Amino acid sequence: MEYLHTMVRVSDLDASLHFYCDLLGLEEVSRKESEKGRFTLVFLATPNDRPRAEAEQSPMVELTYNWDPETYTGGRNFGHLAYRVDDIYALCDKLQSNGVAINRPPRDGHMAFVRSPDGISIELLQKGEPKPAQEPWASMENTGSW
Repeated sequence: MEYLHTMVRVSDLDASLHFYCDLLGLEEVSRKESEKGRFTLVFLATPNDRPRAEAEQSPMVELTYNWDPETYTGGRNFGHLAYRVDDIYALCDKLQSNGVAINRPPRDGHMAFVRSPDGISIELLQKGEPKPAQEPWASMENTGSW
């Protein structure tokens, strides 16, 4: 058995691509549009995972955009996506500067949680050892749910 991908439904493909690609740093590996099925699938991978994603079709996130409007609830029901990051403080600063709420700040220099535009919980984990505690993160309270 091997991990292939995680599928999340998105209601605004452009907003989701901005979040996952421009802010989180994932890259689009492939895209499939189905006129008959009225959907678009966009497969994303981290830059480090991209060669494996292209060769083996894994590991990836599949964004499923259904063309007909639909309301999705309970984005946290499936759990969360998790990514190891080079600098948790720099990424959280970038996300926050672009209007993304840091639901669980990286007070410990190790872990943070944010949400995608569709409410999908994203866990960010510092690569290697935790970074030393740093403001404003060390004293920042949780917001919302994660």
